[in-house]
Amino acid sequence: MTIIDSQVHAYDANTSKRPWDSVPNWPDHVTGDEMVAAMDKVGVDGAIFISAFSMYRYDASYAVEVQRAHPGRFAIVKPVDPDDPDVADVVADWKNTPGTVGIRIMLTKEAKREPNDPGLDRILRAAVRHDFPVNILCWGNLDAGTALIDRHPDTRFIIDHLGILQPRVPPAPPQPWTDLPKVLELAKRPNAVIKVSGACTLSREPYPFPDIWDPLARVFDTWGFDRCLWGTDWTRAFAVVNYEQAVEPFLKTDRLSDTERAMLMGGACAKAYGWSPKKG
Repeated sequence: MTIIDSQVHAYDANTSKRPWDSVPNWPDHVTGDEMVAAMDKVGVDGAIFISAFSMYRYDASYAVEVQRAHPGRFAIVKPVDPDDPDVADVVADWKNTPGTVGIRIMLTKEAKREPNDPGLDRILRAAVRHDFPVNILCWGNLDAGTALIDRHPDTRFIIDHLGILQPRVPPAPPQPWTDLPKVLELAKRPNAVIKVSGACTLSREPYPFPDIWDPLARVFDTWGFDRCLWGTDWTRAFAVVNYEQAVEPFLKTDRLSDTERAMLMGGACAKAYGWSPKKG
């Protein structure tokens, strides 16, 4: 089967040439070459490379460089700025950039945006015009995310990280799946698919994280495997799991049939983004 990681963040070291906006608890660097090496070690064929918002904000130039160096291994997604009056032109330019497969918006509580924000409306209209799916980070703020998705039924949405707030450091919160009923309700929206990314960070048990499978089974049953996109969310998950630990549980579990595994770990992602890797 073809394995596609639906969310990775590679980045260069923090230098004056390309300074970080903030310094998260991540390694000093995980370059594109290093990300490919990590993928090769565990048999991941390709990945959707989401330009790291915490470091580079709306500048996706590093993602463009990495995709150019590894065109068969990465497709790229860029966060776009609702406060930019010319954001529709930004989306159009991004569509014409080689290797691009989508854009991303942040609708966390920290973003302090309402679902009727005019900047979000501009972005989502442009996404429809240019046939881009929109990645939406709305963990901890699912009511607002659901309202936005309902407001734009013609836009294709890809919900980041199960829509569930995930820890940057261990341990997982006492009740990590509290928002699961809202996640299952969201499945009624035909214009949305969901990333099963970072799921291992929600485990309260050690590797191979056996307690994630019962709640994930409810996600799979409700959303369907063809709308569930496996991913690691590495390197954001770095302090909780290493890359191999985020991949292997899904490869080895007996809770998935071979057909289900193939759809979850690659087929659904290829369908949602219209992209498949080509290993040279």
